Amino acid sequence: MNDRPVMARINALAAEEEDLWARAGGDGVTPGERRRLEEIGVELDRCYDFLHQRQARRAAGLDPEDARVRPPDVVEEYEQ
Repeated sequence: MNDRPVMARINALAAEEEDLWARAGGDGVTPGERRRLEEIGVELDRCYDFLHQRQARRAAGLDPEDARVRPPDVVEEYEQ
């Protein structure tokens, strides 16, 4: 697998996030939209983490196919 599917997922999630914010306009987001935005944020974090793992493995001369998508509770505990 190359990184294109991961990048496509990131782009799709970012587009959905942008659409939710655009539809909210000046009225703010509904509780359901807020939950979805939070879900999107977590999924984006997981995708970026996976992509970075693949890039790091490739840079180190290792097989990027050994990278794994980590669970949300692991990714969300990273310090910014």
